[in-house]
Amino acid sequence: MKTVVTGGTGFIGSHLVKALINTGKEVIVASELVEPVFPKFINIGIKQTDVELRCTNLTNYAEALTAVKGADVVFHLAACVGSLEFLHGSQNSELNALQSNILIDTNVFKACLEKGVKKLIYASSCAVYPTNRQFTSGAIFSESDLQLKMLDFLRPQAANWIQTEMDPDGGYGWSKLIGELQLSWMKGIDIGIARIFNIYGINEPLGDKAHVVGDLIRKVIHHSGKEFIVRGDGKQSRDLLYVTDCVEALLKLENKASNLPTIVNIGSGRATQVGDLAKKVIEISKKELTIVYDETKPAGPISRTGDISEAKQLLRWQPRVSLNEGLKRTYEWVERKGKHSEHNKEIVG
Repeated sequence: MKTVVTGGTGFIGSHLVKALINTGKEVIVASELVEPVFPKFINIGIKQTDVELRCTNLTNYAEALTAVKGADVVFHLAACVGSLEFLHGSQNSELNALQSNILIDTNVFKACLEKGVKKLIYASSCAVYPTNRQFTSGAIFSESDLQLKMLDFLRPQAANWIQTEMDPDGGYGWSKLIGELQLSWMKGIDIGIARIFNIYGINEPLGDKAHVVGDLIRKVIHHSGKEFIVRGDGKQSRDLLYVTDCVEALLKLENKASNLPTIVNIGSGRATQVGDLAKKVIEISKKELTIVYDETKPAGPISRTGDISEAKQLLRWQPRVSLNEGLKRTYEWVERKGKHSEHNKEIVG
């Protein structure tokens, strides 16, 4: 059975590729290959001979057809994604995230139908949930908080329903919501939709696309002063899940994909305040730093925590890597990566 992973050279994608190889699958990686690939694979024990690489630009439909050719299953992870500034720093950023992701998703979905792919697993996001609730303290999101049905868009009151019930987080959130909508209307293919919360771990991006964990760790490692700045008041919370736990859930979702489609939250189910996260990272570093909160800088949503009871029940899955253990693994990797870069004058991860 051939399995294609779009975005398989990325953060979550590279770990998914490794897990698929370990289960004996024939794995094809579809990626633009815009950065060195195999050093990232080597980080987690993937050999060049383990996979077939297809260099494809998924914004081009002809190349999307090539990407999924011969596949029985497609895990679609490729997306324009990144940090708060990268996605939401300007109107151009919002527009780029919206247009790029809609184009990528549309091409991959159409290609899967044309090429007769049997199963499609889509990496959606917690960003699809209503933003007004994401800026409410203690908000917890379940799959039933957002249910997309074709009839909702066809009824006379659709415009009012869309305004009151749908409020995703910026261009990126809208693109993922439109991706889910397209999938809800597709027939003849089994679909699994993973609404993914904050994933962290080895191979995560550390530059302008860095997420909260990687960004904090990198800054702590390179920090030389006594005061350490954290954006916001530190009370904004995130649902943090280690990458291998996310991959395990994606693999289990493949077995439960259906034509309905099947939708599950993938997260830890626990809220971690950013201030507490910073304290844990500083503790791992053994540095004597004093946290100073800067409430003048944007800090994103106040609360993003997933209700993962559906994933636990349907997939018979639950997170296994504790936050302390996951942070330790990630910190050690970022530290090694930095030392390697100093010696070789380049980033290779």
